[in-house]
Amino acid sequence: MARINFDLQQLQAFVAVAERRSFRAAADQIHLSAPALSRRIDKLETILGARLFNRTTREVELTPLGRVFLERSRSALDDLESAMLGIADIAASRHGRVTVACVPSAALYFLPTVLGSFSPRFPGIRVRVVDESMSQALQSVLSGEADFGIGFMNTLMPEILFDSIHSDPFVLAMRREHPLAQRKSVQWKEVEGESLIAVARSSGNRQLLDDALTKAGLNPTFAFEVSHVGTLLGMVDAGLGLAAVPRMALAVNHPTLIGLPLRQPRIVRKLGLLTRQGVKLRPAAEMFHQHLRMALKSSRPPGGELALGQH
Repeated sequence: MARINFDLQQLQAFVAVAERRSFRAAADQIHLSAPALSRRIDKLETILGARLFNRTTREVELTPLGRVFLERSRSALDDLESAMLGIADIAASRHGRVTVACVPSAALYFLPTVLGSFSPRFPGIRVRVVDESMSQALQSVLSGEADFGIGFMNTLMPEILFDSIHSDPFVLAMRREHPLAQRKSVQWKEVEGESLIAVARSSGNRQLLDDALTKAGLNPTFAFEVSHVGTLLGMVDAGLGLAAVPRMALAVNHPTLIGLPLRQPRIVRKLGLLTRQGVKLRPAAEMFHQHLRMALKSSRPPGGELALGQH
């Protein structure tokens, strides 16, 4: 096997440029001149025999190989830190990096509160949140790009450990002046005549809805379909119709929209922490994982919904 002859400084330089998307900003971060940093990257690309960045006068973008090499480099640097300091020393010094893949609704609903309590306690641990669709979040966990994930799963996978943390029911989003807005809840059959908006069939939320409605013998017609929940809520806000969305996706104190509980059927998605089966979390990731679980546990009233993100 050929010997790979790059050094630690070249890896650190590469990660700095990849994260900052700028040679100048990366050079400032690692206290190096821009020409010296560029030489390190050039040498690394020569050793690998491939380009890691596409460079223009305005921006720096990772190549497909560069994106793969970035995760390998981050893992190598984290593993080296663990080997040098030891787990106990890392916990004491509170340094490291954590990458969390998270569905957008969960990222908006409770991650800001959790990060707000974690960062002051562990200022040396950098948390990178990759907010993406459920399928992308799952793939990030499986590939090792993310240390762990936060998402919902309709079907269990043998490669993934799923630790349920929250039940998230679907509600019917509508403008506050809509005739149904004064109701405490609404049945699916009662909205058959309404203009309904949905996310695309490729969405995990849509698949969950379709499965539950089919089992209940219902087949609603959707007037509009969009790719993202944020776009869907914008269309509801514009008065184009109503939409079934997860409770977490709709702000509790939204100025113009309200979400009514949906019944018959009541559809709930289970949100949880996703980790790879048989893979031990690195020290910094384990610390954030534990903090997240404790924060969610302490915020849940007995038998109730999570209180995070409610105010």
